[in-house]
Amino acid sequence: MEKVLILSGSKSDEEIAKQAMDVLNAFGVSCKYEVASAHRNPDKVDTLVKNSTASVFIAIAGLSAALPGVVAARTTKPVIGVPVNAALDGLDSLLSVTQMPPNVPVAAVGIGMGKNAGILAVEILALSDPELAKKLVDFKEKLKQ
Repeated sequence: MEKVLILSGSKSDEEIAKQAMDVLNAFGVSCKYEVASAHRNPDKVDTLVKNSTASVFIAIAGLSAALPGVVAARTTKPVIGVPVNAALDGLDSLLSVTQMPPNVPVAAVGIGMGKNAGILAVEILALSDPELAKKLVDFKEKLKQ
């Protein structure tokens, strides 16, 4: 059972998903990755979100970047959006992920920053997991060196 479900709108976003998975795996956090487009396969997105055991979702999307908002509309769990540089240097995606309507929040990391999405997911999970919180403190200490 995964703690984090990573969704991308396209197979071309897999490298960004891999960045997040590498971080999650390094912290011992179980995760699952699926390609599911909010526009081309909304039923798959709906099924994945509603049936997931995940505590946190990471949604990676470019262009209109609708996927993070669609996921957030279907869950009360935290959603981290990762905008992709697919056009306009990624600014279209960044704005789509961050400019959500009231009451449908999506956390956002920088354009293409799958690693930061993974770290943010770990930070969220660490709030209720003392062992994970300790690993996070150790990780942050190593950054100082």
